[in-house]
Amino acid sequence: MRGFKSRKEVESIKEQYPVGTRIELVQMEDPYAPVESGMQGTVKIVDDAGTLHMKWDNGRTLGIVPGEDQFKVISKPTEETMDNDQKQGIGGMNM
Repeated sequence: MRGFKSRKEVESIKEQYPVGTRIELVQMEDPYAPVESGMQGTVKIVDDAGTLHMKWDNGRTLGIVPGEDQFKVISKPTEETMDNDQKQGIGGMNM
């Protein structure tokens, strides 16, 4: 790991992977409790360190780190598919 991400890098990650984004894991660099390759899940929150906190389809909740773990985006949420909690998570405002 190369250290802490800047505020600008974290904001970019939050824009790239908004809450509700569906992701498929390619490879995880966690020797203790990795999520299996091919597992799919949904971004629940992106923290201030830039970690994507996931709800994996198998029930796990382990986060992934852009730049460390390998993954691909399956789909991104649209305004119509976002629920009120997701909309409030965007800038802390209800849209």
